Amino acid sequence: MRETWRWFGPADQVSLDDVAQAGARGIVTALHHVSPGDVWLPEEITGRQAAIRNQTAHLPEPLEWEVVESLPVSEDIKRQTGNWREHVAAYKTSLTNLAQAGLKVVCYNFMPLLDWTRTDLAYQVSNRATCMRFDLVDFVMFDLFLLGRKAASSDFPEEVVEAARKRFSETDDTFKASLVSNVICGLPGGNDQLTLDDIRSHLAAYEPFDHAALCTHQAAFLELVVPHTQSLGLRLCCHPDDPPYRLLGLPRIMSTESDYDRLVKSVDLPANGITLCSGSLGARADNDLPGIMRRLGAHVHFLHLRNVAREHDAVFGSFHESEHLGGDVDMPALIAAVLAEEENRRQGGRDDTSIPFRPDHGQDILDDLARRAQPGYPAIGRLKGLAELRGVIAGLQYASHREAAE
Repeated sequence: MRETWRWFGPADQVSLDDVAQAGARGIVTALHHVSPGDVWLPEEITGRQAAIRNQTAHLPEPLEWEVVESLPVSEDIKRQTGNWREHVAAYKTSLTNLAQAGLKVVCYNFMPLLDWTRTDLAYQVSNRATCMRFDLVDFVMFDLFLLGRKAASSDFPEEVVEAARKRFSETDDTFKASLVSNVICGLPGGNDQLTLDDIRSHLAAYEPFDHAALCTHQAAFLELVVPHTQSLGLRLCCHPDDPPYRLLGLPRIMSTESDYDRLVKSVDLPANGITLCSGSLGARADNDLPGIMRRLGAHVHFLHLRNVAREHDAVFGSFHESEHLGGDVDMPALIAAVLAEEENRRQGGRDDTSIPFRPDHGQDILDDLARRAQPGYPAIGRLKGLAELRGVIAGLQYASHREAAE
């Protein structure tokens, strides 16, 4: 398993020196300033590579850009509206430019409008660390009473709607404004640009499209892009919905094992693969992460390893992001399944036997609490997570080698 670390570029409050001191070997990044639908130019790609190498040239082995996260799919492609075919052509050109620069793994998502959704970006747990949280009642309060989506009341159980109504009447304007800001933070470009009216307009654009239409559009995108990706020697891997449940009336696309089974069968080529995010999928109580890895592991090109504490017994509800070994995802069992898949690949002669992973998210602890880094991406919290994951990997590998020797 290849240790990598997400870095958001020159403005990231977590420096490349921090990454090196954490012990990660590769960088996961993207050209976040390039708009969806535009081409990633060769000079932009090589410029980012050079920046990473130059800033870590003092290391015995300078860090390299190893995984692209993400090459965004435009909303026009998802809806098949406007200039979507031109956007697909631009996407293929960007893939060509990435391959020519030596990159191999490209993560993307097909979530309509949403990248991720949380209601609290600094939820305090018992030891006074903070983390991101999704509170279902708060979200319904946002959806029904702040955004004012007409169909919201019929999308949730009556008791949840009533709890949201009560909370709305009891909370002040400061809390409500913070809730709006937190939800908007997870929208692409939403940190300081989108308003509630903007969100309403985007939602209206998706009203004609249901889950079946979105699946059809995704399959069409893959049919156009995956053969090209295969010819370039790249691996394309789709990230799951976060959280993996229908929100704001929007259809979801990658929430369960059956969704991923459909994905890999839609274009049966090795380049068409999965980003297995244990935290996103783990928010659903009916997702068996180790089982998904065992059954679909041959298609997994990238791993996001994080954990969540579900605050519910149903398929979906409130949750918060836990310590990497402390939530409801059986992380040792998942890692054991990953190591077994890597061994299968070695025996099968594949050249991608070491699956890149990154410690995803993590709780803000110690100096993280004052650093004000990207929400969900603390320096020390991820370092702690990486250390814990590394320990599990080492222990499982030792046990396996000892068993083989005996």
